[in-house]
Amino acid sequence: MDLDLDGFGVSFDIVDDPSVGEDIVADGFEDAQSALRYIDDHWYRERNRRGRQMDLIGDYAGTEPFVLDGEALLQEVLDDPLLAIAHPSDVSYQILHAKYLLERLLENFVTRSANFDIVFFQATRHLTQKTGDTTWVVCSRRLARRQLFNHLTTHLRSVSMVFCFSGPEDPKWVRYLSDRRPMFVMTNDGGPISDDEIRVGPALCQRAFIFDVMARSIPIALLHGASFRDSKIVTFIFEQGLLLESRVVLGRQFWACVEKSHSHLEMLEQQTNYGNPVSPLGPRRKDCSSREGLWTHFQRAVGEVKYPGLSRCFMLHCEALPLIPLRNRTVGSQGCNPHLDAHLRGDFLPQVFSLIDSYLSEWNLDLDLDGNIFIALLRTILSNTTSSLPQGVGDLLSRITISLPLPDDPSHMKTLRSKFPVKASRSKPRPLAATPTNLLPFRHDVFDEGFSLINLPSDDSGEIIEYGALEFGRDTAFNDKYHWHNARQHILPKHLGGEQAKPSNEWQRMKMLRGQQRFMARLTINAATLTGALGARFSRLTIVTERTNVAQGKHSGNPVKGNKKQGKKEKPMSSKEKLLAEIAAKKLKRDEDGQQEWWESRLEDLSGFDLDKKLRTLAALERNPRTSGGWLQDEVLLYRLHLTISKWISQTNDQETSAVRDHYTVAIMRIVKELSESKHLTLTIHRVISTVLTVLGFEGFVTPPTDSQLDRPLCFGFVKLVRSKSGRPLYEFMHITEDPITWQLRLFGEFMDRSMGSKADPRVSFAPDAWQREVLDCLDRNESILAVAPTSAGKTFISFYAMEQVLRTSDDGVLVYIAPTKALVTQVAAEIYARFSKDVKNGSLWAIHTRDYRINDPQRCQILVTVPEMLSIMMLSPPLARTWLPRMKRIILDEIHTIGQESGGATWEQILLLAPCPIIGLSATVGDPEKFNSWLASVQKSHGFKHTFIHHPHRYSHLRKFYYLIRGPPEAIVTFEGLSKHISSERMRFLHPISVLSFGSRTLPPDLALEARDTLMLYQALEEMPNTLTAEERERLRPLNFFSSSRPLRQEDVLGYESELKRVVGTLMDTTEAEADGDPPLLDVTKRLTDPHIARVGNAQLNMLPDRKEFLQNLVGLLCDLHVQGDLPALLFSFDRTTCEEAVYSLVAELEEAEDQWRTTSPEWTEKMRAYESWKAGAKQREKQRERAARQRPIEGDGPQNLASETSWEASFDPSEPSKDFSFAGNYVNVSKEDVDNEIARLAKWSGVDPRAFAALKRGIGIHHAGMNKTYRALVESWFRQGYLRVVVATGTLALGINAPTKTSVFMGDSPFLTALMYRQCAGRAGRRGYDLLGKVVFYGISFDRVQRIILSRLPSLAGQFPLTSTLVLRLLNLMHGADSAPATVKAVRSLLQMPQVIWDSREGEHQLLHHLRFSIEYLRRARLVDGKGRPMNLFGIAAHLYYTEPSNLALVTLLRAGVIHKICSDKSMIQAKQNLLILFCHLFGRRELPPIYTSKENLEAILRLTKSASKVILPPLNRKARNVLVEHEKQIREIFTSCAATFADHNSAHLGEDDELPLSKLKYAGSRDGVGGAFQRYLEQNSTPVVVRSLFVANSGHGDVIHSISELAATSRSGIHFNEHATPSMERFITSREGHKGGFALNAYIYDFYMHGQVSTLAAANGIRRGDIWYLLDDFILSLTTVRSAIEQLLTKASKEAEDDLEDEILGIDSGFGEPDEDGTQGNAPTFSRPRGVTDRDWRVYEVLDEMLRELHEKFKTIWA
Repeated sequence: MDLDLDGFGVSFDIVDDPSVGEDIVADGFEDAQSALRYIDDHWYRERNRRGRQMDLIGDYAGTEPFVLDGEALLQEVLDDPLLAIAHPSDVSYQILHAKYLLERLLENFVTRSANFDIVFFQATRHLTQKTGDTTWVVCSRRLARRQLFNHLTTHLRSVSMVFCFSGPEDPKWVRYLSDRRPMFVMTNDGGPISDDEIRVGPALCQRAFIFDVMARSIPIALLHGASFRDSKIVTFIFEQGLLLESRVVLGRQFWACVEKSHSHLEMLEQQTNYGNPVSPLGPRRKDCSSREGLWTHFQRAVGEVKYPGLSRCFMLHCEALPLIPLRNRTVGSQGCNPHLDAHLRGDFLPQVFSLIDSYLSEWNLDLDLDGNIFIALLRTILSNTTSSLPQGVGDLLSRITISLPLPDDPSHMKTLRSKFPVKASRSKPRPLAATPTNLLPFRHDVFDEGFSLINLPSDDSGEIIEYGALEFGRDTAFNDKYHWHNARQHILPKHLGGEQAKPSNEWQRMKMLRGQQRFMARLTINAATLTGALGARFSRLTIVTERTNVAQGKHSGNPVKGNKKQGKKEKPMSSKEKLLAEIAAKKLKRDEDGQQEWWESRLEDLSGFDLDKKLRTLAALERNPRTSGGWLQDEVLLYRLHLTISKWISQTNDQETSAVRDHYTVAIMRIVKELSESKHLTLTIHRVISTVLTVLGFEGFVTPPTDSQLDRPLCFGFVKLVRSKSGRPLYEFMHITEDPITWQLRLFGEFMDRSMGSKADPRVSFAPDAWQREVLDCLDRNESILAVAPTSAGKTFISFYAMEQVLRTSDDGVLVYIAPTKALVTQVAAEIYARFSKDVKNGSLWAIHTRDYRINDPQRCQILVTVPEMLSIMMLSPPLARTWLPRMKRIILDEIHTIGQESGGATWEQILLLAPCPIIGLSATVGDPEKFNSWLASVQKSHGFKHTFIHHPHRYSHLRKFYYLIRGPPEAIVTFEGLSKHISSERMRFLHPISVLSFGSRTLPPDLALEARDTLMLYQALEEMPNTLTAEERERLRPLNFFSSSRPLRQEDVLGYESELKRVVGTLMDTTEAEADGDPPLLDVTKRLTDPHIARVGNAQLNMLPDRKEFLQNLVGLLCDLHVQGDLPALLFSFDRTTCEEAVYSLVAELEEAEDQWRTTSPEWTEKMRAYESWKAGAKQREKQRERAARQRPIEGDGPQNLASETSWEASFDPSEPSKDFSFAGNYVNVSKEDVDNEIARLAKWSGVDPRAFAALKRGIGIHHAGMNKTYRALVESWFRQGYLRVVVATGTLALGINAPTKTSVFMGDSPFLTALMYRQCAGRAGRRGYDLLGKVVFYGISFDRVQRIILSRLPSLAGQFPLTSTLVLRLLNLMHGADSAPATVKAVRSLLQMPQVIWDSREGEHQLLHHLRFSIEYLRRARLVDGKGRPMNLFGIAAHLYYTEPSNLALVTLLRAGVIHKICSDKSMIQAKQNLLILFCHLFGRRELPPIYTSKENLEAILRLTKSASKVILPPLNRKARNVLVEHEKQIREIFTSCAATFADHNSAHLGEDDELPLSKLKYAGSRDGVGGAFQRYLEQNSTPVVVRSLFVANSGHGDVIHSISELAATSRSGIHFNEHATPSMERFITSREGHKGGFALNAYIYDFYMHGQVSTLAAANGIRRGDIWYLLDDFILSLTTVRSAIEQLLTKASKEAEDDLEDEILGIDSGFGEPDEDGTQGNAPTFSRPRGVTDRDWRVYEVLDEMLRELHEKFKTIWA
């Protein structure tokens, strides 16, 4: 989706023929269905194809506001299959259940911190009402729609604001968009094309509505089918660029058909409204204190219908409902008499509902209705023939009857009794509520301690039911000591009971050695670029443990204490010490004399140069190590100050202009600041600085010299600035024209002192800020830490300080560093390699461990760098729990905010929950960190560790934002003629942070920072505008009053000023238009701060995305602008891999074309080539001269001449190389030309990288995304750090912690992946600490509204996932058993069982967690994965090793156990067996869903026809037997966890209380204590459905505790039971038909299709898989199958009679020690596994089919990789 043809206007994706307009269909459309098919064919299906499933909150919107379509919301409620409203077979109208469903659905958004408004569009109501259906259905749903809307606006105002508009063209809607700026609209699309005429018209109207919304560049998210999983809302998102002439795109005939459909639906609607006006939803104008008005109106309207008694009964039921307890409103649909029921549905109730709907549109009345209670009351009255009406329904009800405004006419009831006789109800058995059940026996000392709190009964005589033949052995214990992907590799090294891996032959040994050499060579280069040691030796810190000796170099991790005792007299120096001191002093004097002599010589050389050459030469001298300290450094700086001032004086033409004055005063003050901070400042230099400050106008900053200052004369004469006699300045033009405070704010902000309470500290080599010292103190106290600080704030030292602590304090202690990506793992390891040195016996200082490879032995190192998945595996490995886990001293979790990601987030949580040591959490981007930290602190407390939260909100360097005007003035595309000829286009326009508030934000993001100059501009804008500042604020905030003028400003001072100004802005943001009597004052302020060029362009052009050609052609202009402004290097971020590559290749093509043009026309190039050709022609003559010289004795002077001839420019000139003017490459300083050529030649041989990417490298441009070759990516990172590559186009791969600092970050094109988090990650790369004091962020090819939204976005709160899955429970049991209850494992499990809250944003309490845990064990017992003592059995390996795929892993275990896999593999045809087995695996692993519209028959036929594809696109259905087995298994799971819920409810009934309160509004429906009394009350009590698990509100529709699915259990459980659907191993996703209401989407057959045809291009074109994703999707699938194969190999081996003998004789593969991964990064083709003895033919056949299928798939996969 992203930028790939989607964000560049209309012509690429709207219609096939761009000329299509008003005459698309000459004769118009035949009907609504043809129009619907037309919009799908020409527009909507393409949107579906490019749609992506995303987490709306965590990955997309964050805290941004969005619109929740009210009609779609009510459709989800009214279409719920459990809701009894408008059913064709009964007269139920259970509005209370509907209100509950509405609140539960909204609760899903509220609990996930979604920021939304609910918006109703009158034009789209027909899908909700089902206009065109029967009168009963339409009237019921219309009234329900009205009542739910009234419920929203009356009782749920605190949840969301509700708005109503007529349609997408409503001017009020347009104004709403301008004011509220919703990020997207969440709605339904009406579903696929159907033959059902009732749905076609509303679906067409809905599609047209979606088109109108998206034409405004507002994305659409689908509500139907959205998954609410843990803290995430996952659904499909569709995007579309802005369409200014949107109606022309689809043509007049189409819109005429839409209008015709609207008219037809309105006519049908009116026909079912019994003459009542159709009133739109909106605020009610009349208040109603009682119901008498309604009943009077009701009596007149329907009181004289055919059976008046019905009206009375209906009113009676309404009045009785407030008295009936909710538990008695669960009677379900009983029915009275078939004829009466038909009359009620066909005539009476539709008319009543229509009347009430009309009344409620005007009157503010909260009316409760209940169809089942109405029928129960009617049945009670009609069946009671011996009593009069009042006594028949109870005394209380009789009093209500008397108060009603209707005469009591018993004849009405007699007429009904005679016409519709009702037989007395027979006593039927009441449905039973769910009851707790006895559990299978389970005994485990540690778990029993926790379970004692809940005391669940178990049946020690319980038997496990067998569901089918258990293949691969029965009741086999499982030993988890083998590698997951290769059953012949042990986990432990030999000295700890495992097997030492050995090469099986000389070839493998040499391969391993070559891999070691290659890796170390790359690591060394990587380390050098990371530490700045390129070309020099590493300055490693050699560490020796403190207990043996004092470490060399740096001090220990603890504060260094002085050795001198207070008050004790110093010991006099000995003769030897005096002599040594005297020698040292003489040496120092000689060195100083030598330095002075050298400096004087340099000054003499400089004296003959002009000023420009002096400055250039001096810059080179400053890089000389001689000038890097002492008095010489200060004097060289002073000489630069002298030259700068002299240069200014020499500019006689424009020296007094403001621009020149600003330039030189800033340059001078930077030097003065640097000199003032020197520790060696002499009195002479101090006097010069004081003079300079006075001349410039900063005399207030002059400080007196200190008594301790020494002096020495200067080696040069400083420029004279004041008159000798008067002391007056010689050059008046140098004096600034404004006060020093204003000058500093305007010009010197980026150069101000940025320290934050910094002080020298002996523990580190720099002066840490206050927050950094707090970190050091916590580490010294061995506490856990969560440190949140922006990029460049200074977090890096934390990790290395902790590493040094561990290395110094022990020889076997382990620190584990977790990085979220493999690239970051390698980078961190390289830095460790460059920083530390220690002799670790029988091991290494560091190791790397990822899924793909291991470097050094992870179990015999002191610093392990790994990814979270691998640490989780190691922590849950029984052998390692005994030997390795106790050695763990600290865990560092870098980029800890990735815990909130859907993929892998649960693994981070598991590590934190089980960590046996203190942790360090590091991140720059944690939303609402206090909330996350409170949970983390509780976790650490349960482990016995003190925890500290440290939050530093300020960046070291500011980020300045710019917007690049592609279409703005100047209009023409910049013609590129070479870098040296380029003049800035002025298209990069500054964005003041406050100016973006014109977008309409209601709050300021907490991290929206203002530079010093931003604060000045803001104050000036506020001061100029009336009604923005009070008189007191105006004076107090005036810079001269706010700041002290006695010293230079510091960054801390500006932060205080920024805070005050933000407070004022916040007040203005709260001022409404009404309060402001016109436009809000903030709007005027933002206008003042908006760049005039941007203001002139206008919103329409700013929000019109460029087409593809404009986008690519303007890139070179952008880069040239950055080049001439000195803003390279730059990272250009695009979140579409194809766009990354196209942008680079387009740039290279344009550079080459311009270069060819220049070389063709340039006399300079012609002359150079002539000289070069002439030089080449003399090659033979020069060769002869060299041979002659070699035979003769060298003549004095010949050497240098020969050397000169060999080093002439012609000798190194290569005309095929890019010319400097047409290349962005840096100088060959750190990277030589030979390095570039050699690396490219090496990569070109085997990598398969596009040759155009190599051409780009030669021009200083790189590509970086996950789809590029790994070695190429590493090269790009290294060369970018070394300054050779100055332009890199990347996806988010360079955002997450990778050390790729840049001066400018460019966001190149929009994408749904450009989120608040990703924006901060990518923008944070700019502003390199140590290189740049200011970073720049440029937005290119993105709509201006989107840019404003991104800048104003807030980081979403971190949201957790429920980590305690059934598979984790299984792995914990295996850990306890295999580790023999080692102390570390016992402590971890006990703390988990005692955790008050297992996840920070969950509502599950400790008791419910224990219930879930116990019933998970019950499931594992019944699945025969563990025995009664918690020991792993049978197919544990498959279940545990595929933990990340749950519930797919448990489904596979079920199918294996039931013999389904054996049945599939027993097919006589190997080909058919492999295909069928693959289809089954595709249903379990690598599942990717398709949007509904994309899977329509018409669309698939069109795709296959256009692509000429052999793809099936939709995965064939699951094997029938497999489905039946999973259906049965799902039933058992449902029974287990329903029993779990029932047991919890039973044990906590007193605490849970009555379930009679709605979840959000908290409205109670308790009724009166005795109900309504009499026969009616007795009838209700006898016929109410008892429930324990089910919510009473759901039972209101007649449902008991018979649960049909796990999702239903989660959605309908009573209050207090927080059942986590996704922590339950439900098989629902595999067995649910996608046509059902809650059904899933169709599955993409991309894996099966690839296996059949092996064509990557077809997967992209037909299956809609992004090319960059294909490799990773297939790799993950192959890895899962490899794990399955490995587990089966182990089971087959263990089943063999000679298992032990076979194991001893096996040759182990290479999987430990120092090595590299396979070239393809997968383990699909493992060494051949021989059939063990005793294995049955059936078992072996399964292995054969799986192995052969996997090898074939792997071979095709290798073709892609090549």
